[in-house]
Amino acid sequence: MTSSEFSHSFDVRQIDGREVRLVADEAERAALARRFDIVRVDRLEAVVLLRRKGRDVAANGTLDADVVQSCAISSEDLPVSIHEEIALRFVPAADPADLPEELELEAEDLDEIEYDGSHFDLGEAVAQTLGLAIDPYLTGPDAEEARRQAGLTTPEDNSPFAVLKGLGQGSRK
Repeated sequence: MTSSEFSHSFDVRQIDGREVRLVADEAERAALARRFDIVRVDRLEAVVLLRRKGRDVAANGTLDADVVQSCAISSEDLPVSIHEEIALRFVPAADPADLPEELELEAEDLDEIEYDGSHFDLGEAVAQTLGLAIDPYLTGPDAEEARRQAGLTTPEDNSPFAVLKGLGQGSRK
């Protein structure tokens, strides 16, 4: 098991029907901001119900976070509120020798997280959920003006049809 900035490990044998509330402290939030290359994480909370099914653990709940990101164009700081549903399944790690040469994944297989031994890291799964929810190309209200001032254009402005767009507008009477 690897350690992360927001590691919260649970024993699969002791969690059935347990609701867990994880709240990131200041040091964890600062480390996550560095990891995800954002200005800061002001709040990160997750409430997750853990249900055991054999050695599998279903984790269902919500993640709520307040972060500050930089606009991808103007670099201005933008506050963002994130609310994500969590629906994961922790499963025992498979022995590589038992895996088929080709593996077909079903949609429900995509949110499985393997764990070794008897412990799984719910905190790391929450951190990964946050990372996936962060928009890497976030733009703010001043982005278009910053583009214009920098002389940047959109792909639509450079298309062969952009010239045609203005035709006919001045010739109507």
